[in-house]
Amino acid sequence: MIKNKNTFLKIKKSYLAFIDRQEKGNKFFYNKLGQLMDIYIPISELIFEEFKKNNQTIIIGLSGGQGSGKSTFAQILKLILKKKYGFETVCFSIDDFYKKLSERKKMSKLVHKLFLTRGVPGTHDIKMLNHVISNLKRKKFKTTLIPTFEKSKDDRRKKKNWIKVTKKPQIIIFEGWCVGARDQKYADLVKPINTLEKKYDKEMIWRKKVNNELKKNYMPIFKKIDKLIYLKVPSFKYILKWRTQQEKKLGFFSSGKKIMSPHQIKDFIMYYERISKKMLSEYHKFSDIVVSIDNKHRFKKIT
Repeated sequence: MIKNKNTFLKIKKSYLAFIDRQEKGNKFFYNKLGQLMDIYIPISELIFEEFKKNNQTIIIGLSGGQGSGKSTFAQILKLILKKKYGFETVCFSIDDFYKKLSERKKMSKLVHKLFLTRGVPGTHDIKMLNHVISNLKRKKFKTTLIPTFEKSKDDRRKKKNWIKVTKKPQIIIFEGWCVGARDQKYADLVKPINTLEKKYDKEMIWRKKVNNELKKNYMPIFKKIDKLIYLKVPSFKYILKWRTQQEKKLGFFSSGKKIMSPHQIKDFIMYYERISKKMLSEYHKFSDIVVSIDNKHRFKKIT
């Protein structure tokens, strides 16, 4: 734990200020100081221990269902790693590597119409993602641009709005709903898991392509992760509930921008359901650190 009182007070002040900005008048957080002491600081210390092994840039994977709080979790870890250890930390999401809308439109015509909707393996620019990770880990570091995605417009932002990394990071936090996911056996793909698959993927073209993308193109990226943290929700139904809350929160921060209705979110989540449920049942096989979340969205314990 933190022995230096001044360091702890600085972390506490920055942490509470960050949460206050996130809440923006709406109570989204519980037991703030308890989670700082019992969850965030211990995990930051584990990350530090991992870095010390070779004193080289490491990749921390951060996975969990939609609405589980990955982006906020990553930013809090970044804050602590900076305040306590002086680490340069870069955070980015697999979401920011979604293919452009024009690319997904083309894919929807050539492969399957469900690829128009972003989310599943096959809708990310894996070549670009691999290039960015390689650049961030280079010994002779050069300024690196990380793309950003505008979800309200369903398209990649222009390059002038990308994140510019000018200092070599000690820590890379790579977060995303499917980070660390494993492919399925063919036999497990046959039975539709929801009405989306049953109605629009009768010949299994979409399911098989998603599964193959995960196995051949995503797994080599995931194998580069040094430690993977999994935010474990109580059950899949909470992904829908918390993703709806997340969209509501997005409305507070993005006034005037298009957000999804509850019905649209329900349909959208179907695209993620197969992989999300598999990850929930097999999290112990791919994760190093598990943070259990209760039904009130409180981080309860680390395993």
